[in-house]
Amino acid sequence: MTERVVITGLGCVSPVGNSPSQAWDNLMKGISGIGEIEGFDVSEYTTRFAGQVRDFDASEYMPAKETRKVDPFIQYGIAAGVQAVKDAGLENYEGDPADIGVAISSGIGGIGTIGEQGTVLNARGPRKMTPHFVPATIVNMVAGHVSMMFNFQGPNFAISTACATGVHNIGIAVDMIRMGRAKIMVAGGAEQACTPLGLGGFAAARALSTRNEDPKTASRPWDQGRDGFVMGDGAAVVVVESLESALARGATIYAEVLGFGMSGDAYHITAPREDGSGAQAAMRAALKDAKLDEKDFCQSGYINAHGTSTPRGDIAEIRAMKAVFSEAEKLAISSTKSMTGHLLGAAGSLETLVVAKALHMKQVPPTINLENPDPECEGLDLVPHKGRDQAFKYAMSNSFGFGGTNASILLGAVE
Repeated sequence: MTERVVITGLGCVSPVGNSPSQAWDNLMKGISGIGEIEGFDVSEYTTRFAGQVRDFDASEYMPAKETRKVDPFIQYGIAAGVQAVKDAGLENYEGDPADIGVAISSGIGGIGTIGEQGTVLNARGPRKMTPHFVPATIVNMVAGHVSMMFNFQGPNFAISTACATGVHNIGIAVDMIRMGRAKIMVAGGAEQACTPLGLGGFAAARALSTRNEDPKTASRPWDQGRDGFVMGDGAAVVVVESLESALARGATIYAEVLGFGMSGDAYHITAPREDGSGAQAAMRAALKDAKLDEKDFCQSGYINAHGTSTPRGDIAEIRAMKAVFSEAEKLAISSTKSMTGHLLGAAGSLETLVVAKALHMKQVPPTINLENPDPECEGLDLVPHKGRDQAFKYAMSNSFGFGGTNASILLGAVE
């Protein structure tokens, strides 16, 4: 018998807030976390803004001397992990340590530290490099640190699939529980790519918005004026566990994980197929896994779209949603990337957290900056400008990454 799996803990560090409650409040108010980049000189860059994490103190979550040994993405991931574990009431778990596993990763890893140590190597030689370089930058170290902090000895892994990283970690964590390999998993993604090297790389690829005169309006999914995505930093982690375990512990249940789907475009390293067929396959796989008919989803459903504000990607996803959902006009669809920017490897886990909160709070966050919708969006409810109160049974989050990797996760309300 397949285990039913639920979400019982939430944690995040993001451009719109460094806790789930703060982030949710700001998203519902339509507050953008995007602004001019701080921390390094961006005067020579074509893009000079991003969704950065602000007012964050890593020493609240780990010893101050240890913060200097790890890249910021690890600090963010640890913070989100600690929040989620405590929210789920697992910080003093009295059961078998092997009951609980950790799956937290990054799409890019410690690119800031890599850039800094590359400079040290070139300027001063290999003997001046920090001995912490490798464990400070590799993508599985968030999972490693969180497991050690709480003595979680179950499955420990880190799937890195570009912008689908967060959802892939959560989805495979759910599968671990369904297969009986763990009772509880702590899963998500973390990223801090807004660095000289990261910003330079994405700018060179001409992937970023260059709306430097008004950063808060730069991320505008589905708007005719969209000109590229906006980088974002942060982390988000959720605790998933069997329904049996959650009920036995008396845990708060935010939502049930009903379905998970994956696919590959097999088309292009950065661009989706124009018809969004890869995205279609992932959404259909999630519906199949949930044993849910698409028409039932349309009657009471919300989609937090990948919606990155890129010319091709946005429309491919719109076409995909229309193809999968015969009554797509009945759905509420929004992109919270309009406020957070694109957190890359952490995007999917943050947006899974968002749909869990949406189901739990019976509210839908908006898509801001949607002034002139693309004609292909005609008839769709993209929740422009303002969030609203709305109860619904189902919610889906989509994440699509470079290399043509796609993931969709489908959650259900729990009364």
